[in-house]
Amino acid sequence: MKLSKRIGLIILSVFFAFSVPESKNVQAAGESATREFFAMDTVMAVSVNGKNAEDAADAMVDIAGRIDAELSTGNEKSEVSVINAAGEGVLTEDGMVLMKRALSLYEESGGLFDISIYPVMELWGFTTGDYHVPEAAELDEAMKLVDASAIVFDEKSGEVKLPEKGMKIDFGGIAKGYTSACMTDTLRKMGIESALVNLGGNVQALGSKPDGSKWRVGIRDPEDDSGMLGVISISDLAVITSGGYERFFEENGERYHHIIDPRTGHPAESGLISVTIVSSDGVLADGLSTFLYIAGEEKAVEFWRDMDEKFDMILEREDGTLVISEGIEDIFNSERSLEVVKR
Repeated sequence: MKLSKRIGLIILSVFFAFSVPESKNVQAAGESATREFFAMDTVMAVSVNGKNAEDAADAMVDIAGRIDAELSTGNEKSEVSVINAAGEGVLTEDGMVLMKRALSLYEESGGLFDISIYPVMELWGFTTGDYHVPEAAELDEAMKLVDASAIVFDEKSGEVKLPEKGMKIDFGGIAKGYTSACMTDTLRKMGIESALVNLGGNVQALGSKPDGSKWRVGIRDPEDDSGMLGVISISDLAVITSGGYERFFEENGERYHHIIDPRTGHPAESGLISVTIVSSDGVLADGLSTFLYIAGEEKAVEFWRDMDEKFDMILEREDGTLVISEGIEDIFNSERSLEVVKR
């Protein structure tokens, strides 16, 4: 994928097959600015239009850096790493918001979205790159640590306690969605009315393009890096995709992906290849894309019907057909076979 200086059609993907310098600034024509940079272990890009676009674009880079430094499990000095090492600690504002949302998603998902899955992710090697299929006994031990309902969290002080030795948390399942939401909120406060944020494939639009037309987001075909499942036209919405193709390894001829089912400790097998969530709430979209992938089509449709128009979705089945919710029927275009679910 090539990151364009003029971001028109963004191909939604969580994998980039190249790296970029830590920070790259590009001045676009008129009152607009773009930034391409690296944070949260991925390539990010923002395109900002309007008065003070340069300052606003710089502020987006700062927001990503701040949240990454506070919450990254890869930074031993971050709040999350300190809590994981000591079994307790204090979260500041960003972490407190994420903890509240994570615990809420845990309840809403029936436990399928669980930030305490981190020890199991470590065991499989998805946090270090030292991949291997764990033995049943060691997996059983790690699974004893997975239970977000046991986390003790004081919403007023930000104090967190992990009740079991070895229990660890990770906000990776919603951190990018939260970051994109923070960015668009900040841009609004700065008077910006048109911007696009692309955090390693987590896309969130503020308003429309400068000419008034909607942003066009291409959703990647998991079977073809250069292909797309379709294109969705958006304004003031986040579009976030999860799938087993994002990060995986092979062992003894078997393929194992990184989306772990907290009920089993194994990669999820739901009959879906990818799940794309479209919502005005970036945090919700990020979390839903993960746990609905684990839940599968039937549960995803049921959840969508129960959520009172808070999101729409694109589900890709293993046979390549797409299931989309009726709320995006008029803004999503695809050459694939489509089924539209109604309320």
